[in-house]
Formats: sequence, C-alpha cells, structure tokens
Amino acid sequence: MDAPHEDPRPDARTPTLGCVCELVEELWPRSLAEGWDAVGLVVGRGERPVRRILFAVDPVAAVVEEAVDWDADLLITHHPLLLRAVTSVAADGYKGRLVHRLIESSCGLLTAHTNADSAIGGVSDVLADALGIRDARPLQATADGLDEEGIGRVGELDDVSTLADFAARVFGLLPAVAGGVRVSGDPDGLVRTVAICGGAGDSLFDAVRAARADVYVTADLRHHPASEAREAAIADRPYLVDVSHFASEWLWLPVGARALERALQDHGLDAEVRVSQVNTDPWDFILTP
Repeated sequence: MDAPHEDPRPDARTPTLGCVCELVEELWPRSLAEGWDAVGLVVGRGERPVRRILFAVDPVAAVVEEAVDWDADLLITHHPLLLRAVTSVAADGYKGRLVHRLIESSCGLLTAHTNADSAIGGVSDVLADALGIRDARPLQATADGLDEEGIGRVGELDDVSTLADFAARVFGLLPAVAGGVRVSGDPDGLVRTVAICGGAGDSLFDAVRAARADVYVTADLRHHPASEAREAAIADRPYLVDVSHFASEWLWLPVGARALERALQDHGLDAEVRVSQVNTDPWDFILTP
C-alpha cells in the first residue's frame, strides 16, 4: 500500500531506494563490515521513491515512530535490528512489530554498522576529529580495504593534556546521558597518544597497548577486561575513559547524513535527510556515592 505522501509519478530528481543503497555502498562498503555483522537493506523495495531519510543509532520503537510521523521513506540506523538470527517476524514480538510498522508505513530500513565504523569519514574518524586527534590511523586494519580503513583509531593530540582535562573534553563533546563518563587513572597524568573506538571496544586492548596509547576512549568496558588492562598497564598506561555506547556513535550521524546528502546532490538527486532527535541510550538515571 502506498504511503499517503507518495506521488505515483515522482520527480526525476527523486532517488529510488535502490539508488540510495548504491550510494550508501560507496560511502560505507559492506566489505568493511565484520564477519559477524548484519548490514545493508533490511526492509524495503528497491524501486520505491525516497524523499525523506532519517538517520539514527538504534532501530527502537521510538525511532521508528519518529520516522513514521515524519513520513520518512527510509530509516538508516547504525545498529542492526536483526543482528542475531530469527525464525519469525510475527508481530507478537517487538522486532516483528517494528518490521510490520515499517512495511505498513512504506518506510525502508537500512543498517550501516561496522562498515560505517571502519570507513574513511566513519564513526572512528568522526570521533577522532572531534577529540582533536591528528595523524589518526586504524587500531585494527581491515582485511579488505584501504590502509586508512579499519576498526578504531590512534593518533596524537596537538598538545599534552592532563587526564582530567582530556576526560572533561570527552564529556563535553558527547550527548548528555545518564551514565556520564567513567575514568580510570591519575587525574594529573599526562596524555598525548590517544586510542579510540566508537561503541564496544574491549576486544582491542592488545592493539591499544601495541600502539603505546596513553589513554583509550571506548564504550561498554566490562569489569574483567578493564581490571586486566589496569593490571597489565605499563607506567599506569593506558588510562581508560569509558563512555556511553550510544553517545560515542551518535556523533557520526550528522556527518553521515551530510555525506549521503552530498552524494545524492553529486548525482543530481534530491532527498531531505534528517538526524533523529531521540536519545536511545538505554539508561535513565544513575546513583553515585
């Protein structure tokens, strides 16, 4: 069934969903995705016109409703809806309800996850640029890509900073969330070489140590990997800065939206691209001593 806003004779400048998928592939190639990941088109017909595109971190109900209320033709999320195998998308489960809601509202769903983490100008580069990290290089090179592509980044600050001042810079850059920013290390310790990984990055500690990073900024640091990193530290380094998973990846959304908008314009196409205003961090409040 056609969405209420759809014109059966779209303007020549209106891209199809298939065309948008091709541009997304140019910007964030599927070949850069990790083997366990599930990226690409989840819902939608390639021939349908796309006039409005919404970018978000998570494909949760509030974001889907935001897309539907805006009459979006396509929702692009960083995190996959169907990362783990499913045997049904019946509407009696929350994932099935979201799939049905999208289809019934003529809104496609596309995921750019670890491919957008690794790509040039992706999540890792945006976070590195925001923190003022220069000469950034991948922490873990991709097996199928350019030298500049891969998971995480490591590079140097222009000036040495105390850990406390650096952590304050991180805190000030990220969207406000209940969990704030957690820091491990001497507040007066000096840092210059910085490693970062948007999202969960506790699998990269070996690469962080090999890069001789003074501090590592990532999300979802679990007790045991963080404790072991502290125990294995040399001269108390790397210090650790643990941030919100959502917040660390949200920074990419405006950049990704602008990149897709420019790509459309370069091909003589036009669609309205917007970034979701829904905070999808799962935590609502925190108690501290």
